[in-house]
Amino acid sequence: MTTPYSQLTHRQVWLEQEPEEVRIHYVEAQPPAGTETKGTILLIHGFPETSYQFRHVIPPLSAAGYRIIAPDYRGAGYSSRPTTGYTKKILATDLHTLLTEKLGIKDPVHVVGHDIGGMVAHAYAHLFPSSCASLIWGECPLPGTTVYDTYKHHPALWHFSFHSVPNLPELLTTGHERQYLKHFYDRLAQNPAAYTEADLDFYESQYSAPGAMRAGFE
Repeated sequence: MTTPYSQLTHRQVWLEQEPEEVRIHYVEAQPPAGTETKGTILLIHGFPETSYQFRHVIPPLSAAGYRIIAPDYRGAGYSSRPTTGYTKKILATDLHTLLTEKLGIKDPVHVVGHDIGGMVAHAYAHLFPSSCASLIWGECPLPGTTVYDTYKHHPALWHFSFHSVPNLPELLTTGHERQYLKHFYDRLAQNPAAYTEADLDFYESQYSAPGAMRAGFE
């Protein structure tokens, strides 16, 4: 039976309190007592999602012997939404600080990123190679590559340009967060039916919170 997201272990830490609060919420799971520990896996979510997207894989991965850390990166989910700091370099540095300084994880970790989280995962491995045991990323073109430069303005990726327009995306999506998010789930998921009404309710509550869509567009 799947463990509900609310019943997983949730924690939060403060990386900064001035000039703006940077508070990172994360889900953690430890291997069962008596299980051989195989290391730590860092799960980095994409957009428009949060650590909630990993709720089905966290229990089996921890049962297999891994310590799991699944954060909501800066601006997403239950984490704070500062006005700046949304480059992939800064997002990766936030997560490295979370693991090494706040959680005391000194051994290299397995880094897994999906969508925007894949870009953050790549930045993590590039910036902190000695802290990275392995890297898995998917469903994202990497900034700086020929593929990214070729397709970032492709009609299929219209939202890349739309999200970069100052203030307009927030104006047009306010009050329509559910419909906007569902567009991506319906269009890009292999199995759109996997997103239940309860999932949509959760994501709508997360992304309709003050500043959430603005942070997502950064």
